[in-house]
Amino acid sequence: MLETLLPILIFSALGLAVIGAWRRIRLWRQGRPSPVPILKGLVAMPRRYLVDLHHVVGRDKVMSNTHVATAGGFVLAAVLMILVHGLGLAQGVLGWALLAASVLMFVGSLFVARRRRNPPARLSKGPWMRLPKSLMAFSLSVFLITLPTVGVLPEDVGSWILAVVLAAVLVWGLGEMFFGMTWGGPMKHAFAGALHLAFHRRAERFGGGRSTGLKALNLDDPKAPLGVETPSDFTWNQLLGFDACVQCGRCEAVCPAFAAGQPLNPKKLIQDMVVGMAGGSDANYAGSPYPDKPVGEHHGDPHGPIVAREGKALVDAETLWSCTTCRACVEECPMMIEHVDAIVDMRRFLTLEHGNTPNKGAEVLDNLIATDNPGGFDPGSRMHWAADLNLSLMRDVKQADVLLWLGDGAFDMRNQRTLRALIKVLRGAGVDFAVLGNEERDSGDVARRLGDEATFQSLAKRNIAILSQYRFQRIVTCDPHSFHVLKNEYGELGGNYEVFHHSTYIAELYEAGRLYFTPWKGGSVTYHDPCYLGRYNGEYEAPRNVLKALGIEVKEMARSGYRSRCCGGGGGAPITDIPGKQRIPDMRMNDVKETGAELVAVGCPQCTAMLEGVVDATAEIRDIAELVADALVTESEARPQSTAEARIAIKEVAS
Repeated sequence: MLETLLPILIFSALGLAVIGAWRRIRLWRQGRPSPVPILKGLVAMPRRYLVDLHHVVGRDKVMSNTHVATAGGFVLAAVLMILVHGLGLAQGVLGWALLAASVLMFVGSLFVARRRRNPPARLSKGPWMRLPKSLMAFSLSVFLITLPTVGVLPEDVGSWILAVVLAAVLVWGLGEMFFGMTWGGPMKHAFAGALHLAFHRRAERFGGGRSTGLKALNLDDPKAPLGVETPSDFTWNQLLGFDACVQCGRCEAVCPAFAAGQPLNPKKLIQDMVVGMAGGSDANYAGSPYPDKPVGEHHGDPHGPIVAREGKALVDAETLWSCTTCRACVEECPMMIEHVDAIVDMRRFLTLEHGNTPNKGAEVLDNLIATDNPGGFDPGSRMHWAADLNLSLMRDVKQADVLLWLGDGAFDMRNQRTLRALIKVLRGAGVDFAVLGNEERDSGDVARRLGDEATFQSLAKRNIAILSQYRFQRIVTCDPHSFHVLKNEYGELGGNYEVFHHSTYIAELYEAGRLYFTPWKGGSVTYHDPCYLGRYNGEYEAPRNVLKALGIEVKEMARSGYRSRCCGGGGGAPITDIPGKQRIPDMRMNDVKETGAELVAVGCPQCTAMLEGVVDATAEIRDIAELVADALVTESEARPQSTAEARIAIKEVAS
């Protein structure tokens, strides 16, 4: 009886899966065109899945092994089941291989069941809670119906009742694995995720690459959309990426805005985009909602506005403005979904089409247009703080080894101390450097993050025009936001430069023997990783190497490196100022307090401002440049010790 039923069941499930896949593809194709190398992507997919994706999944060893067993077992079992029971190819080792694959999958499903017994809050519940049973049903039924095929049991074992029961259990498993994979069940991510990896809009991320710069809008094309108004305004592979979400909640767990009680949950946002793509409401969402926003109140459709001015909306505007663009969600996502790209795309429409930027957003953008800086200061006063420093100006010297990019910290009294310290260090190392002075304009970072692509491109093109007049080998800046924009986002507009964060350049100068330090004699120190230096640009070691060179042993916070908690200062968040239950910098200073450190070393003016703004802070905030400048000694003062002896002495003091 099973010999007759099995091919019918298997190929019926496959047929329904193909129909579901076609329906799903039609949903994705509602999006705007996005040229991708189809064949190249499909060929690259196995490596991207087995290697690149598992670099992220592997951060949780238990779940990584569970995924290998469950997903690997399923893929093998599904293919072999079609061959053995669908096509009757049970000869040789195929039947035994099918038994082994089903056992592997069953073992993996036991770990999934254990995970779901008392799941963490970040995991979605609802239909996801039935997944362990479905995995077990599929793997166990395949195992049992294969035993007679390989001769372990007689072919006529049991009765027709047993055959019907086994067939029913198999139908349950087939329904979840094949039908649900393309029609919208908990296994949907397996189908969409594989294609998402093949047709990812940032293919540079694979193979160990990095891609974090926002993509420019074509402002010269009057027909080009200014941002994203409706779900169908996303590119088709962005919609595909949203559909790949596994709802694991790893993005939710690291989101600073969600932790602060602001109305943002990156997992919920992605699911809202899926709802909008298909049409309907978020009533069936089974995960954590946006803080203080109940589920079931948001509605949308593919061609309706995502953020509605009146009536029901798919997403509330304040959800988009809560994001600090820290990329913690992107860094943690095991499906490599680009949350920040989507948020900025939606912000662009609100800002460019409606001028709908909350709180001080409009004022800051007006200032950038009128004065080339977000504070609205007189552009001619950019260098007033340095009147006594006799800095070389590029317009006078025409060329230098290093162009020192001051950034808009030049208008901030606190950051002027950092700039003075950095200048002291550069002069101490004998660096040939110059500044643009009043010719320098804002890099455009905050305008772009607030969605004002037009102002960003205007600032960037004018900066590029100025820079093209001079000759220099590299740009050095103490602002990670300017560093990122100059390095990763000006290139698309014609400005390609070698850009260094000041911590990286100081580390290079020290290694070259051009800097000498007195050993550190202060208290305990921790280091805060700026998002735009770390997650955006992968620089984690250079700042720590500089601190080590000073004789400082860093007391790492629980969340450091690629998992560092944002200070709350990125993405224009201090400007839009969406309220929550607590402040993000307060949470970060609590992380500092747990280390017992007396001083926080930072490498970003935004981080300095946000952390120094914490009331009753238990630690002092100092930029790395300030620490280096305080420890700096001249080469003659460092003698008669050799460089090697001096470094040995520093290590001895540190130990």
